[in-house]
Amino acid sequence: MSIFALKPGIVVPVWVILSAMSSALAAERSNQIQVTDAQLRAIGIELIEVHAQSSAGVSFPAEVVLPHRQQRVVSAPVAGLVSQVLVEENQVVVVGTPLVVLNSPQFGQLQLAVVLAVNHARLAAQTTLRERALFKEGIIAERRVQEAEIAASNSRAELAQAKAAVMLAGLSEREVNLLIEVGKVQHELTLTAQSAGTVILLEAKPGQRVTEIDPLLRIAQLGELWIDIQVPAAEASQWPAGSTLRITGDIEAKVRSVSPTADDAQRVLLRAQLRGGTANLHPGEFVQATLPVVTADAWEVPLSALARDGDEAYVFVRIDDRFVVTKVEVLANAGQRATVKGPLQIGQRLAATGVISLKAAWQGAGGMAEE
Repeated sequence: MSIFALKPGIVVPVWVILSAMSSALAAERSNQIQVTDAQLRAIGIELIEVHAQSSAGVSFPAEVVLPHRQQRVVSAPVAGLVSQVLVEENQVVVVGTPLVVLNSPQFGQLQLAVVLAVNHARLAAQTTLRERALFKEGIIAERRVQEAEIAASNSRAELAQAKAAVMLAGLSEREVNLLIEVGKVQHELTLTAQSAGTVILLEAKPGQRVTEIDPLLRIAQLGELWIDIQVPAAEASQWPAGSTLRITGDIEAKVRSVSPTADDAQRVLLRAQLRGGTANLHPGEFVQATLPVVTADAWEVPLSALARDGDEAYVFVRIDDRFVVTKVEVLANAGQRATVKGPLQIGQRLAATGVISLKAAWQGAGGMAEE
């Protein structure tokens, strides 16, 4: 293969250099491209050095999220007026902590239904006893007893339904029993925490009118956090459930699941559970996650160092006054970096720019677009 030399002081267009290089390669395609240092500077090729990697991997942005099972939405069980908000955002609460006070005529109606159902049930029970006594004496037909028993059964069912409705609205069993005993109806309802945690969102405001099921606040347990990572669908199989990865601050995470469907950008959702060290992390925060690439000869290189030829990828390794075309396998890529597998060595130099020119010379044709 001929060597192209430049005389001092003479400026040669890049296309002339490429044309000469291509002509020398036209007869036979080789895996070596001879380029002098002068040609290197004229074409504008920059070199990078291959460094050892303690652990090969690829990085993706990840969002810190809360598991759904650790969140509890406190909503309005009845329509009414928010008269007091007793907690603040970021406040830690325990079971039974008063949260919000509602003034609600609807709540009063639910209690009234309990009182009425109790009265109906008592009357039906007394009627049943009387009918049974009359039937025993032969005064009435058995049909009257059956009708009384059915009415008593219906009354008990109505009472159970009324009690369930008022308990769903926020009354405890003890308070329901007190309501049945005293019969006093109240229109003010105090909502309390049903689980311990931190108030992460507060939507209720004093004086606000709310309808049934309107969200008032959200309580979360922050002890366990997950991260969501969007990874290319074609590469997701490298990190199945159970894989270990790391995020900013050298915190480990274990992959829980990989979404079976891809979005419009051909990415899938990878969800992982963080293992300890989460005190300084917050839901909604974005961190950098490093996913391991399981191979002994993996290297991280700039995307600009890769040349594509169909489905195959190559890098150009600088040895003496020539480039050796070296085939590599792209394991993963993120941002402007790629993780590749190939016969590279520590200290070798690769072409990081000008790859389009080297590819054109290698293939024996100039002017091809860089990929």
